[in-house]
Amino acid sequence: MDFDRIKFDEKGLVPAIVQDYYSKQVLTVAYMNREALEITVNEGYTCFFSRSRQELWRKGETSGNRQKVVSITSDCDNDALVVEVIKDGPACHTGAESCFFNLEYVNPEETPFSYQALYEMIEGRKTTPKEGSYTTYLFDKGMDKILKKVGEESTEVIIAGAKNDKEETIYEIADLAYHIMVMMVQQGITLKDVTAELSKRHVIDHKIKQERMK
Repeated sequence: MDFDRIKFDEKGLVPAIVQDYYSKQVLTVAYMNREALEITVNEGYTCFFSRSRQELWRKGETSGNRQKVVSITSDCDNDALVVEVIKDGPACHTGAESCFFNLEYVNPEETPFSYQALYEMIEGRKTTPKEGSYTTYLFDKGMDKILKKVGEESTEVIIAGAKNDKEETIYEIADLAYHIMVMMVQQGITLKDVTAELSKRHVIDHKIKQERMK
């Protein structure tokens, strides 16, 4: 990498947008000086410059949540960087997968829904409580309240299904899915955990499944 092409600002810094290599999710925005950038390239893991502490810091040196660098791209003016990484753990100091979880606005006509985005919004309401938020209210009340809501919504799904009312059943399933995700966040269960469990079930013998369920 030609470090001389990078245009550091008057403080000797350049903003670095850190992006997940697989999901393309923006994880954080940090700053690098020339030394931090050189360390990042030479060691293969992200290193930044802390503006508050005025010192270098290698991401994950205390938490273990390191970020292995896949690529570094500069913009057209060479005064900003995009760093694609494979992360070993949460990117945010709050424990969230990304620092960007305080969802304030989504245009329903332009932004497709995703379970990951919903999960991260719910996660954000736990790590950064918001007054007046129903999700924050559930976390404040604790697991007993969350489990009660999961039970109530499960019953609503059964009632709607028994009536063979498709529209109502869809509505109640959505309610149940939301409350299950709140429970998942409370227990530290990720979407990847559930996906991994589902992905391995096709290799389990049917009889073994039945025995496990008894």
